[in-house]
Amino acid sequence: MIDPEAARRPLVLLPKVRTGPLRAVGRRVGLAGLAVLAVVAAVYLGRDGYRDSADGDVTLLDAFYYATVSVSTTGYGDITPVSDSARLVNILFVTPVRVLFLIVLVGTTLEVLAERTREDWRQSRWRARVRDHIVVTGYGTKGRSAIKTLLTTGVPRDSIVVVDPDPRVVAEAAEAGLVGIVGDATRSSVLEQAGVRRAREIVVAAARDDTAVLITLTARQLNPRAGIQASVRESENVPLLRQSGADHVVTSSEAAGRLLGVTTRHPNVGDVIEDLLDQGSGLDLVERPVAAEEAGRPLAALAEPALAVVRDGRMLPFDHPDCAALRPGDLVIVARSSRRSRTAPKAAPEDPSGPA
Repeated sequence: MIDPEAARRPLVLLPKVRTGPLRAVGRRVGLAGLAVLAVVAAVYLGRDGYRDSADGDVTLLDAFYYATVSVSTTGYGDITPVSDSARLVNILFVTPVRVLFLIVLVGTTLEVLAERTREDWRQSRWRARVRDHIVVTGYGTKGRSAIKTLLTTGVPRDSIVVVDPDPRVVAEAAEAGLVGIVGDATRSSVLEQAGVRRAREIVVAAARDDTAVLITLTARQLNPRAGIQASVRESENVPLLRQSGADHVVTSSEAAGRLLGVTTRHPNVGDVIEDLLDQGSGLDLVERPVAAEEAGRPLAALAEPALAVVRDGRMLPFDHPDCAALRPGDLVIVARSSRRSRTAPKAAPEDPSGPA
């Protein structure tokens, strides 16, 4: 069950390294033991300045006894410092160690307070620095796949923010090194926590189409300049998403159905399409600007297999008459093989825009 109170009050989860409880307790016990041993060494080395009311001599066992009752603030008074040097050691060393020992004993409470303070500081620092990032609303199958593709294409993890109302999936995102926001992405306060106003791209991967429309409306209101890529299940809701402010809309159910139809009719074509969809696994489609030396040349003259040209917001297929001469500012969609880049021997760096 999703806590409705958590959806109303957004919670930011930053990625962090977790320490196991046994390791944390063991660390505290070790610090306490080191403190006791340090006092034992100081008392035993200066044993001539101490007096034991029982027999007068201070042995190693007496040093351990005095250290334990002193640092634990028990203090029976049967072994006391009598010389000036012993009393100076108690003032400058034993008393600070006693305080340190008490701090270690109550370290759980102090650690919780310190953790909260550190977490608040990290969140404030993150909010002040985050910008030009990508906000992914929904960490289900679609959201995870979108993030996987983004990471494959070189997007750093610290520039991706996940928003989801389920604390469990947001915790999984935080464990994967992503910043997570627990809350309802249809609420502007939650998207504000994710820094939507300063985001570069917004990915709407909600499970329901009506939720996707509300998220798109809210995100577009907060950030009129960001690119919004949305997913819906039914094609009849595509116009609603576009009217709400989405730049591109992917129909998940129909896309899967079309792929099934292509695979049934042409199995090898279906395999190629699946390969293209899995970025970094083999064949990849890449969008890049036309280089200066490529302007004026036909699309077919490019060294890489080219499929289309994007000019003034219009997509022109490779056989369109306007593709006979590329223009500065055009974008070309080319196919590249990531397998070849992984297996080919290293060569001198080339101009990424292609050969002249």
